[in-house]
Amino acid sequence: MTESTTSTAPALDQARLPGDLAIWVFILAEMLVFAVFFAAYAFARAHDSEMFNLYQQTLNRHAGAINTLLLITGSWFVVLAVQAAHRDDKAAIPRHIALGLLCGAGFLVVKVFEYAEKFGAGISLSTNTFYMFYISLTFFHFMHVILGMVILAVIWTQARKGAYGPGNCNGLESGAAYWHMVDLLWIILFPLVYVMR
Repeated sequence: MTESTTSTAPALDQARLPGDLAIWVFILAEMLVFAVFFAAYAFARAHDSEMFNLYQQTLNRHAGAINTLLLITGSWFVVLAVQAAHRDDKAAIPRHIALGLLCGAGFLVVKVFEYAEKFGAGISLSTNTFYMFYISLTFFHFMHVILGMVILAVIWTQARKGAYGPGNCNGLESGAAYWHMVDLLWIILFPLVYVMR
């Protein structure tokens, strides 16, 4: 009886939802908003695919690919921070969070250069339907990256104070879940807007 209880306890612990339930409700709400945006984009594209294909070629796919790599790498560092907390490696947590923040900052820098190029060429939300979607979708995501970085900065500050460990990972896991959502949304957005024809 004792063996059975002991053997199922770790399995139950591993099956728990990481972080707070509130952050998951927030994440689902945010993903629903993006899903509506993505559906509207797909609908508009289906009605004028030639125009969308033409202007899609003006986007810098290399910059989009670099940003994809930066966000995936940033998420990997955040995962390493959570793993460090679970093994009580308090020195590694802020270091990995800082590296995740650095990747997020890299993403923002690349995106600012992309925007500067487009706005410098006189492109705006009113240029055409494709650019309206490109600017609004990517800027909405851009703002989510900034919010994710604010969350990571708060976590980094707390981690430097030794706040996270095996028995106290809730805040860290909640922030990590949000950051992974930001990453996932870009993984959908990049091929949808930059690549798919």
